[in-house]
Amino acid sequence: MLNIVIFGPPGSGKGTQSKLIAEKYQLVHLSTGDMLRAEIARGTEVGKQVDKLISNGNFAPDDIIIDMINHEINAHKQNCNGFIFDGFPRTVAQAKALDVLLAEHDKKLTLMLDLHVEENVLIERLLKRGLTSGRADDNLEVIKKRLEIHKEKSLPVLNYYKNTGRYVSVPNSSTIEENFEHIVHLIEFSICGF
Repeated sequence: MLNIVIFGPPGSGKGTQSKLIAEKYQLVHLSTGDMLRAEIARGTEVGKQVDKLISNGNFAPDDIIIDMINHEINAHKQNCNGFIFDGFPRTVAQAKALDVLLAEHDKKLTLMLDLHVEENVLIERLLKRGLTSGRADDNLEVIKKRLEIHKEKSLPVLNYYKNTGRYVSVPNSSTIEENFEHIVHLIEFSICGF
């Protein structure tokens, strides 16, 4: 079973590359951003709780995110080749929880792909996305806050994965196709060792 975390700041291409990886390897794509936006759209208690946080560029609480991921793993565990976790984990507590959740099903994380993009490119991508997405968090003030929070809270996750030998750095500044080809090579190397 192949289980991959795709990591990077907002606008780094996690969603785009996750969809391509999920299709190629027949993985279940779990996007915490998509899950949270669906909860908000449905007007659930969770949605109401996280709406204001997300709109202001903050992260949803760890316990809510971990519960959502646990539910999805349980819902898909019988009929899948693995998972790609898009936007999760974003904190060390979430990373440790993911290891526990996978271990409960006798699974483990294969690797963590860390997408690198220059900050000015990230801002440009997110502002462009904001013109068509209708997302409240795609404006300059919130984008800058989200990038700052990412640096502050998420970067310790890199050290966690580096210390477990599952970390892979991925420059993500060329075309979608070229980036995907490079990612496939890294995944294959991780699986096969060549």
